[in-house]
Amino acid sequence: MRPTRLVVTGATGFIGSAVLRELGRLRGEEAFDLVVRAVGRRLPDELSGADEWADADLADPRSLAGVCDGADAVLHLAALVDAHESPCVAVNQRGTAALMDEAVRSGVSRVVHLSTAAVYGLGPHRGIAVDEVAPAPVSAASRTRLAGEAHALAAGATVLRPGLVLGTGDRWAVPALVELLDAVPALWDGGRAKLSLVAVEDLARLIAHLGLTGALPGGRIWHAGHPEPVRLAELVGALARAGIVPSPTRELPLDACLEQLRASGTRLSERQFRLFAQDFWFDSRDLWRVSGCPAGPGPLDRLTSAAAWYGSRPVGRAV
Repeated sequence: MRPTRLVVTGATGFIGSAVLRELGRLRGEEAFDLVVRAVGRRLPDELSGADEWADADLADPRSLAGVCDGADAVLHLAALVDAHESPCVAVNQRGTAALMDEAVRSGVSRVVHLSTAAVYGLGPHRGIAVDEVAPAPVSAASRTRLAGEAHALAAGATVLRPGLVLGTGDRWAVPALVELLDAVPALWDGGRAKLSLVAVEDLARLIAHLGLTGALPGGRIWHAGHPEPVRLAELVGALARAGIVPSPTRELPLDACLEQLRASGTRLSERQFRLFAQDFWFDSRDLWRVSGCPAGPGPLDRLTSAAAWYGSRPVGRAV
């Protein structure tokens, strides 16, 4: 029997590199016969889970010709997060359309497309099902990623919308929270907000599982957080125990937090603050049940392994 061949875009990114590691683990520990073709503009420092490298750029559709040839599955994990519309359109919209055309032309049977729950826009969102509220993206990145979903769905892809993704390699979620807590050192609104979080290891396990098994029907969107939401107070407490943030010594109502945020001079916006301070929770239970992939112990249990990463990083640029 020939090996299963997977094409992975975004292999040098936060989630893509975690998926490469997971595929390498599956091959080594569970003896999967895999050939992994990583696709991107630059060769990663280490291709621990990949066998081939395809030099291609989503912003240049012509460079994608042939990247899906012979593949059984495509894991499309690449995306551009930029404040400007034009480059996001080129990568997230036109690039996704071109890649999906290649997957269809090559007869790929399974496609997994990584999107984001940010397509829903401003909350609060409280345990909503997929498209229970109409998507209303407010940034160039989320608008174009929503547009990219349409091309993926037309190609029969399984589309995943995770909330906040935590773990080694995270340059946005926890770094933004650290900076916001520095600007407003308090437990915001008592830390009551419920958040959809997922550890990058668990999201990578899920993506690899779907690519290898086709366990979910194509042409559908799924929320991809851990099935149990996490309260902000629990997240901040776990980060404090790991030595990543100081433990807040006071609580502030939301209006007072926003007033202090505006006076702080932080580069982060009120919109970014509300992603943590208000409910940002999407019902993800069906995903894990239908896929047959265990959800794992939860993102807070995974924080210990990422503490060294977060402790070594300067506060990142939140986008």
